[in-house]
Amino acid sequence: MEITLALGGGGAKGNAHIGVLRRLEKEGYKISAIAGTSFGGLVAALYAVGYSPTEIQTSFEAIDQKTLYNRAPQDGPSLMGMGGVRQLLDKFLGEKTFNDTRIPCAVTAVDINSGREVILSDGLIREAVLATIALPGIFPVQRINGWDLVDGGVLNPVPVTVARSLNPGLPVVAVVLNDPMDKPVRGYNLPIPSIVPRQIAERLSRISLAQSMDIFLRSVDVSSRAVSYLRLQMDKPEVIVRPEVHHIELLDRVVVEDVAQLGEDALEKVLPQLKRETAWFARLGRTFAGVTR
Repeated sequence: MEITLALGGGGAKGNAHIGVLRRLEKEGYKISAIAGTSFGGLVAALYAVGYSPTEIQTSFEAIDQKTLYNRAPQDGPSLMGMGGVRQLLDKFLGEKTFNDTRIPCAVTAVDINSGREVILSDGLIREAVLATIALPGIFPVQRINGWDLVDGGVLNPVPVTVARSLNPGLPVVAVVLNDPMDKPVRGYNLPIPSIVPRQIAERLSRISLAQSMDIFLRSVDVSSRAVSYLRLQMDKPEVIVRPEVHHIELLDRVVVEDVAQLGEDALEKVLPQLKRETAWFARLGRTFAGVTR
């Protein structure tokens, strides 16, 4: 039972992808290709190079989430940095390229100069991941091959068409972390780097900058929901998995195991549909094979 996965963006919500992967493997599904956007791109890359869902979860649990967004010397203009993220990617991906993946993999980004989606499927994987998670204004723009790249979720929150292109003829399972259009929009808290003293951090959280960022992130949320809804209507994945992650903010510090479990729970709900779709594709494949012969 082969499938292709499209993992959507959603910041800390993306830990739910771990549970989806784990449950798919338990059910005997073979993930033959994987595409991801933003946090989904990070999980897709780690899985594609050979890390198991359990290994990914263990790695994420060991991370000091307070230091993930500290600034590094190479970070360009942005509210927050990627110092901790770079260290993580150096450790787990190193110099690996997309040629080193065990299954086809791609992540998406957006060139802010041309306004076009960029599909990253060659070169250094860690550089591609830094680009796909570069939330505009929050994290620094990443320059690759002359492009100035930001988070792929700007144009394609769930890369269904990219996943389908990696292995045509297989059903696409899309893991969607954006809230449905009818959900209320939650407020956002501004994460403060751990190097800032507590007294100053508390004061910063009350100033107009934090309030402005709350409005900005809510706007991004609303836009992302709308783009995700329209893309899913247009791209038509065979199965949609929606973990219940509405209560989690983009940059929350979370208990990874708990969020991963939400992914497993969501996959459980769509198993009957998934079994029908994979059976239909299997029959279709046998039919075409017979015609070919």
